[in-house]
Amino acid sequence: MGQTLPEIAEKLRDASKKVQLIYAFNASGKTRLSREFRELIDPKTEARDDEHRPKVLYYNAFTEDLFYWDNDLEGDIERKLKIQPNAYTKSAFEDLGLDGNVIATFQRYTQPNLTPRFSTDFSEVTFSLERGTDTSTGNLKISKGEESNFIWSVFYCLLDQVISTRNVPDVDERETDQFNDLEYVFIDDPVSSLDDNHLIQLAVDIVDLIKRSDTVNGLKFIITTHSPLFFNVLFNELNSKTCYMLNRFEDGTFELTEKSGDSNQCFSYHLYLKKTLEEAIATDKIERYHFTLLRNLYEKTSNFLGYPRWSDLLPGEQRLYLKRIIQFTSHSTLSSEAIPDPSPEEKRTVKLLLDHLRNNYSYWQGEAPNA
Repeated sequence: MGQTLPEIAEKLRDASKKVQLIYAFNASGKTRLSREFRELIDPKTEARDDEHRPKVLYYNAFTEDLFYWDNDLEGDIERKLKIQPNAYTKSAFEDLGLDGNVIATFQRYTQPNLTPRFSTDFSEVTFSLERGTDTSTGNLKISKGEESNFIWSVFYCLLDQVISTRNVPDVDERETDQFNDLEYVFIDDPVSSLDDNHLIQLAVDIVDLIKRSDTVNGLKFIITTHSPLFFNVLFNELNSKTCYMLNRFEDGTFELTEKSGDSNQCFSYHLYLKKTLEEAIATDKIERYHFTLLRNLYEKTSNFLGYPRWSDLLPGEQRLYLKRIIQFTSHSTLSSEAIPDPSPEEKRTVKLLLDHLRNNYSYWQGEAPNA
């Protein structure tokens, strides 16, 4: 029987581990778990005031929502990233003056001449490309990946300052007392829109912060992700950690399963998808979303083997027909198409295409690790 997210949050709290890594697919409840954990450790109450010192520092989708674009729809010139007033950015900019650190970190993740400029009250930031000749491009709207890098840079610089401050053993000698009660850092999937190089750099930076965190006066870290590469870098670089798989059941409950030993080192998203499809076929519980997983497998295989198109791997005599079935079923958006149960013919197609991958491409001969 599954558990609720508050029950899983309690399990994470009671584990008392320095680092807990959690892998889960998107839409499995990672962000909601981060919110439940924060509510468990440091619930918001009417009694809290401006002097309240947080017990949890977290990064999740809600952190990114603190930043939003004003695209200057009338003039199409003064594009700026707005920053909603909040305690998180107040600590980073107004209290600690980390804007210079954020700019340097952001440029390390992107490019040295892509320059953020903060307003004097830190309510907005603009971006420009500096030419090196006292000229710039004017205000740019940066890409989604660059925006994610910028928001992460703010959190990273704040966390870096938190760890440096808490590593001072005598609390009276610390630069600020606002982090004295901090117990946990919860980082939820900071890898959206990042390419592999930046993803690896981000993971290495997190590892460095965790290792710097004092063992006695240090923090406990919980990190969730849907990225196997991000998971693997953290797993291989961190010595002391506990690893989990978070699953969401159809009834809305969840399961947090500890993963140990070699199953983490060889942990692979594609093998887990393969296992998921095999179980659905074996139990005759194929649903339409399994076509999305199947297409994902074909895309990954074609990339690995160097094929220009995933459809090149489909059986030749039925290639056009099968391509249309996968595209239509994996990208259906109309309400009339949102029937979870495929037809018997569609179910047979899922089995046929999975068998075709398994029987014709050695890339899929391996067994999925135990979840």
